[in-house]
Amino acid sequence: MTHICLIDDDQNILASLSLALKSEGYIISTFSDGLSGLNSLKEDDYDIAILDIKMPRLDGLEVLQKLRQASNLPVIFLTSKDEEVDQLLGLKMGADDYITKPFSQKLLIERVKAILRRSKDTLTSNDKETSNIIKRGKLSLNMSRYECFWDDVAIKLTVTEFLLLESLASRPGYVKSRDQLMSAAYDDDIYVDDRTIDSHIKRLRRKFKNLDKNFESIETLYGVGYRYIKE
Repeated sequence: MTHICLIDDDQNILASLSLALKSEGYIISTFSDGLSGLNSLKEDDYDIAILDIKMPRLDGLEVLQKLRQASNLPVIFLTSKDEEVDQLLGLKMGADDYITKPFSQKLLIERVKAILRRSKDTLTSNDKETSNIIKRGKLSLNMSRYECFWDDVAIKLTVTEFLLLESLASRPGYVKSRDQLMSAAYDDDIYVDDRTIDSHIKRLRRKFKNLDKNFESIETLYGVGYRYIKE
């Protein structure tokens, strides 16, 4: 059974969204503040977390920052329309997606399903593992396990980051438009704008530069898109 951690200080959202997700067959654990939610995320097994940004004790960005120190659990942010800076910061810190309030519960459930499908794909095809490894210079991507290595050192990537990198590295030297990258990382019924892709790419670069300050393999072609240059 899929276990979802839902964190929001709005009791109405907790109650209604919990009910909607349970109707889809998910197990839901709810928390009304960031600290309680984070403690549960550290102690229990979850498949995905949905959390508000503005919360008491610890806000959503702080929860994500602490969670990312040890886990690549998929995360969806709930944000207000006037929290654009926080939305982009959340993506830079490793959130997989965000949805603005007020939101359609049906839309949120579809996004949850899409991210869970991508995440659970990491557990399949173990019998094809050898043929599912992409090597590009120092980069190695294990497609069966969604593992990433740079010069034999593991780098933790979210599922979305991995899919974007896979799309670029699968055809080094070829330019991928933002639309193509959206298609690689998101289901067709999920809309994200250009800034979402840009934020994920910036975070990908930062993760590699933290390991190798000379990393320049992901190249920006302004007004066109991105391409992977094998080092």
